[in-house]
Amino acid sequence: MTTIPLTKRGAEKLKEELARLKGVERHAVIQAISEARAQGDLSENAEYEAAKDKQGFIEGRILDIEGKLAAAQIIDPATLDAGGRVVFGSTVDLEDEANGAKVTYQIVGDDEADLKQGLVSISSPIARSLIGKSSGDVAEVHAPGGRKSYEIIDVRYT
Repeated sequence: MTTIPLTKRGAEKLKEELARLKGVERHAVIQAISEARAQGDLSENAEYEAAKDKQGFIEGRILDIEGKLAAAQIIDPATLDAGGRVVFGSTVDLEDEANGAKVTYQIVGDDEADLKQGLVSISSPIARSLIGKSSGDVAEVHAPGGRKSYEIIDVRYT
């Protein structure tokens, strides 16, 4: 089985979602199914069908999260010492060589990625081009929007 890299924060978020699904959502959907059953004929009961669909989604998501957590390799960026190189979990300050715009990204697992929060997936073109580089290096990113060059200003492990 392949391991799935997750930051400590990402693993905690998945654990919280799992607890919510098992402790709150699962019970709520069981209650909704019970109430819909009490209304009688199930063959034309839209509430029953909707509740059953939601139950299927919740149970599938629970299995998905449990599988990811079982296969997770949890990495705490604060404990990393990669000698200034960009690795999974590191936070990187970049400067776009074309226009001087500065951006900061943290390289995280696929499930944690959220570009609005500066979290980029390890499998994204920008993360793949940054891995292994150090401050002062230039990363050539071949993204769907075209080719860009970024200078690495700083690499942090926080």
